[in-house]
Formats: sequence, structure tokens, C-alpha cells
Amino acid sequence: MTDTVTAPDVRGAQKPATKPARPFFSSGPCAKPPGWDAAKLATASLGRSHRSKIGKQRLQYCIDLMRAALKLPDTHRIGVVPGSDTGAFEMAMWTMLGARPVTTLAWESFGEGWVTDAVKQLKIDPTVIRADYGQLPDLTQIDWSTDVLFTWNGTTSGVRVPNADFIPADREGLSFADATSGVFAYDIDWAKIDVATFSWQKVLGGEGAHGVLILGPRAVERLESYTPAWPLPKVFRLVSKGKLTEGVFKGETINTPSMLAVEDAIFALEWAKDLGADGLIARSDANAAALDAIVADRDWLGHLAADPASRSKTSVCLTVDGADEAFIKAMASLLEKEGAAFDIAGYRDAPPGLRIWCGATVDTADIVALGPWLDWAYATVKAG
Repeated sequence: MTDTVTAPDVRGAQKPATKPARPFFSSGPCAKPPGWDAAKLATASLGRSHRSKIGKQRLQYCIDLMRAALKLPDTHRIGVVPGSDTGAFEMAMWTMLGARPVTTLAWESFGEGWVTDAVKQLKIDPTVIRADYGQLPDLTQIDWSTDVLFTWNGTTSGVRVPNADFIPADREGLSFADATSGVFAYDIDWAKIDVATFSWQKVLGGEGAHGVLILGPRAVERLESYTPAWPLPKVFRLVSKGKLTEGVFKGETINTPSMLAVEDAIFALEWAKDLGADGLIARSDANAAALDAIVADRDWLGHLAADPASRSKTSVCLTVDGADEAFIKAMASLLEKEGAAFDIAGYRDAPPGLRIWCGATVDTADIVALGPWLDWAYATVKAG
């Protein structure tokens, strides 16, 4: 039976008949790749040591797949590290910062987290360049004689850097990119990136807990020529006797990884390999365009990121006219109860709104099907 509410002035009062086939719109962990099934995961490495021949082979294969999917040059190393993207980025901060002044960019929660680490934990007194949620800082203010920390794609604000053009080729400092919602969704100029981090749980739809650390040659030079003044936990140590511990970047992880999570990442990466880097980007672009069309057709919906040039194509953050935190929570709860959309409330530190993941593992048809459900949830909460 069709449910209706009395709200004649608000479109969408009638409950839609068709739901998204895969209503997984969380911004992390994100939707699994199409066709994913736990039964399809390889299991020969399970129950084996990660240091066994098969364990090392599967970790190296995972690294090789990431290199291919990212079109990463041989000049850059890839390592699987503990602690998701946070662990990978803090590993880079703790091991490389302090050699020269630091500039941190913050326009959302995770950028602010790196500011807190630099100021309160490492106590290195960085220059901080901030912008409000929905805005991008003035990138021309950056002093590239310093080490520079930034988020490529601000997951909690829906604001990204348009490209790597703001990073000079002749920079003196290192560029540190928290790229966890950016890799596999944007074409990244790796010559401009000295350090990049991400986790499998974002655009690949993999499992959490593991981070990925990418080091360019200038970052390796820093590691081998500089010793931080502060103690380093064992899981952060990338250098032994003044030389990079190369094994970390050949599948010999610092601590024990979950081989089930590795196999899950391999499944996603093999799916990504079939699509190619351009195919992954095209899927994200199509999803973002479909959601943009939904927003453009509704006067009560808007983009938190006003400038399309710096608007995320993965973690798209939306404003809802007149909505406070309770209104958003009610909308999200209604949609979850109906099985129409999961986990679309905005991040807790962000302004009240919706956040809808449009990365490559989401199908565009599901974004399209979501539109009428947003209408229904908005009308229902508004009427109630």
C-alpha cells in the first residue's frame, strides 16, 4: 500500500515505488564494487603467516595492482601500513616533519586534525591557512619553501583542490597529500606529490584499518637524511641504519595485516584494473553529475561547496533548506528504515546537511533512483 502525508506544497509526499538497487552511499567505508561477494574472495592466504611466501606474494600483488590503477610512476614507492589513512598520514608527519618550517591547510575536519597534530603533539608551530566549510583556502598564499600538508579531497566538506597546478615543480619543501577520497577518482600529477596517503575503504570500497603510504624520491631523501627530535613508535619506523626499510614497500608490512582485508582489496583492485584509471574517474564523474542534476532541480537542496571547480566528485556534501541537525537525522533515519539510502547524514563536525558518496563503486542508476526518495524524506519530516 502506498503511504502518503499531507504536504501538498512539497513535492515528493508520496513514497516512491522504486528503490536504489544498492543503497550504500556512506562516505567510508563505502559501497563495495558491483558484483562483490564474499564467496568470490581468494582464501589461500588466510590462516597463513603474512611473512609466508604466499602472504608476501599477495601483498606484493596488491601493491602492483595499486600502482597500475593509479598510474603511479616507478619513482614512487607504495607501502601498506597500519591505522587506515590516519595512521599513514601521521606516520609521514612523525617521520618527516621538523626538518624545515611547515604550512598546514585546513578547510574541514581531517585537515584540522593534521593542524592539531602539528601544533599540540609535534609542537612545530606551523603556518595555518584556513577556510570555512564549503570554501577552499587561497592556495596562492602557500610558501613552498615550507613542507605543506593538505587534503586533496575534503571528505567532510565536499571541497577539493581542482588539480595539482598550485604545487610548483621547483618547490623546496615536501608536499603531503591526504588523498584518501581523491585517489582513483581524479587524475593526480604524481610528479607534484612527495607523500600521499589513502585507505582502501574509500573509492575502492575496501575494508578499513589498513592505510597506504606513497613516497616520492624527495620524501625518501628526507627520511634518509633527517632524524626527528621526538621518539617514534615501532609502527612508524621506516628507516633502519640511515636507509629506507625497502621491505615495507615490497609486501613486508611493519605489523600483521589482515589477509582477508588484503584479499578484499585485491578483488576491488582487479575490478578497477578492468575499468582502467579513466574508467574509474568516468564512473565518479557520472555519479556526481547525476546528483548535481538532482540538486539543480530542487530549490530546497544545495551544494555546500559553492564553486564547481573545487566541488568534490566523491564525497558530495549538500545543504538542506531550513534543516538543523535533528531534521537531517530524521531524514536519514527514514531513508535507512525504508532501505532506500544508508548513512547519508553529514559528518558530525560539518554544518547540518547530507553527504552522498559518488565514488566509482556506486552505480549511477542508484543515484538517479535516490532523488525521489530525498523528496519523500524531506516532505515527510517537514510535514511532521
